[in-house]
Amino acid sequence: MENGNEKNNVEGIVESEETKEHVRKEDEELSVERIFDSKEVPSWRKQLTIRAFAVSLLLSVLFCFIVMKLNLTTGILPSLNVSAGLLGFFFIKTWTKVIEKSGILRQPFTRQENTVIQTCVVASSGIAFSGGFGSYLFGMSERVARQSEHSRDVFDYKNPSLGWMIGFLFVVSFLGLFSVVPLRKIMIIDFKLTYPSGTATAHLINSFHTPEGVKLAKKQIRALGKFFSFSFLWGFFQWFFTAGDDCGFASFPTFGLEAYKHMFFFDFSATYVGVGMLCPHIVNVSVLLGGIISWGIMWPLIETRRGDWYPADISESSLQGLQGYKVFIGIAMILGDGLYNFSKVISRTIAGLSVKFHERRINKQIPVAERSSSFKTLSYDDERRTQLFLKDQIPTWFAIGGYIGIAAISTATLPHIFHQLKWYYIIVIYIFAPALAFCNAFGCGLTDWSLASTYGKLAIFTIGAWAGSSQGGILAGLAACGVMMNIVSTASDLMQDFKTGYLTLASPRSMFVSQVIGTAMGCVISPCVFWIFYKAFPDLGLPTSAYPAPFATVYYNMAKLGVEGFSALPKDCLQLCYAFFAAAILINVIRDGLGKKRSWFVPLPMAMAIPFYLGSYFAIDMCLGSLILYVWQKMNKAKADAFAPAVASGLICGDGMWTLPSSVLALAGVEPPICMKFVSRGTNSRIDEFLGS
Repeated sequence: MENGNEKNNVEGIVESEETKEHVRKEDEELSVERIFDSKEVPSWRKQLTIRAFAVSLLLSVLFCFIVMKLNLTTGILPSLNVSAGLLGFFFIKTWTKVIEKSGILRQPFTRQENTVIQTCVVASSGIAFSGGFGSYLFGMSERVARQSEHSRDVFDYKNPSLGWMIGFLFVVSFLGLFSVVPLRKIMIIDFKLTYPSGTATAHLINSFHTPEGVKLAKKQIRALGKFFSFSFLWGFFQWFFTAGDDCGFASFPTFGLEAYKHMFFFDFSATYVGVGMLCPHIVNVSVLLGGIISWGIMWPLIETRRGDWYPADISESSLQGLQGYKVFIGIAMILGDGLYNFSKVISRTIAGLSVKFHERRINKQIPVAERSSSFKTLSYDDERRTQLFLKDQIPTWFAIGGYIGIAAISTATLPHIFHQLKWYYIIVIYIFAPALAFCNAFGCGLTDWSLASTYGKLAIFTIGAWAGSSQGGILAGLAACGVMMNIVSTASDLMQDFKTGYLTLASPRSMFVSQVIGTAMGCVISPCVFWIFYKAFPDLGLPTSAYPAPFATVYYNMAKLGVEGFSALPKDCLQLCYAFFAAAILINVIRDGLGKKRSWFVPLPMAMAIPFYLGSYFAIDMCLGSLILYVWQKMNKAKADAFAPAVASGLICGDGMWTLPSSVLALAGVEPPICMKFVSRGTNSRIDEFLGS
């Protein structure tokens, strides 16, 4: 019996050694870090170069224009991390090549510096989203409030101003960074959270800096440049035909005038064709399906109830009429989807946390000798990355002190910006914010899904209801939403960047400094870019505008609903809201019940809700982009996977960049020379008769 046991033990040891040797050989073949063994990892200070931040500033301006345009049109934002990494690589490579020829190149371009640029740009352009220029912040304006308050003569509003917007962002945008810094080791090394976007970005940057990756990156940059130029020139060409309302290619009645009246047309937007190529196919189809259900079926049917469900003589923009159904039914779907996903991510977070803590407890009970031997089985990449990630520590006292200090300044400052937001509301938010920031960062690591806007909506309802309508609850709720969104959004962004830094051997200190500098850039650049839009387009935020800012109206009415209750709803709207709220939850339950392999045909409720207020015109653009990508993948999948993100980024960046000169022309009072308008044959005959007479 003993001999048998000994034989089994020997065989087990031999098998174990053979397995370890096999793993070691596989590790050497597949190791990323062995490719970069010959390259020295620069210190965290050398990773933070002047040229990196100069390029980051340039790209931040470009990306803020892109994000702002998307915010103010439909609110659909694809991931721009690939574009940031690719363009950062291109600019610095060009820079170093020129300097290298002159013989004064002191420091070669490294993947760590590339990571610093990507982090800074994404942090800066992220403020354009979390700053609320297309949602809560612009939702406070008189322009949005007047659309929602037809029944009242006096209502609270706060119009945008460059000074208070910059001040507000500076006192709320840095708290999220300090709130999760002490947890970076637990999240990245102990829990080994995936952070899919951060991991994908790291693999992209690593590949750029290999010999094969450099060749591919050059080809990708050429493709991006071609489509950037095409998109920019196409936007310039279209401008000449937009001298009045409903003029130009954007008003082309692709499927006929009746379909055009119900917002079904192709508006020739290069931006949303590019967005459609970046978004998953199910997102694009869901948006189109939502448009068909709302503008194709529901709104025409509700319009037949004019005089019954709502007064016949009411203004088309009044929320007590058809407009109210469009806004509040969309809100019901958004809230249903948000509540379901919030519950799902929180439950996964709690389950994931319990599993991770259980694993840590078991590991602590394993004898030291066994732990040390098991540590040796870590791959070379993991050992190397862990060693460098733990090398440059950010002191915990620095993070806690920074959070308390900024929170104190913020608590003293915010009531002067928003007198409705009392100091004790702010303190309550800051007490709960670190826990919520941790939940968002952890959930994002598991699912790649940031619930920043959902946490913001929770703040709208809780603080708005606490303040009440007599104490300016609507503005208090919207301001509280801004505070909460900025904290939880920057926290998850920072942890994504820590994951990218971990996989590219960028120092946590350089990541943190880059995030802080990028956030500071965003606090100045984003309000300035929004201010250009606000001054250049006087109809900004109106349903008929090229920039309707739909989520500004949605957020304002959420705050109104939280303060006033269901009295804010038009007649007979509540039952429909209940139905669509329940439908959003049911659709999500079906999606999750079918599993990933079989749920590809079940739509996404959040995406379906977006066109309820806007219409389907951008959904048709996105579906065209999706169709182009689908056909391309069928013809040559490898080439499509390699170049589609670059082509899509070029289309988005070029059209987005055109908004800068178009805004400057509008501010200078330069108007397009031609109005190209499409009318019916009967209308055309009457125009000809009038002109003939």
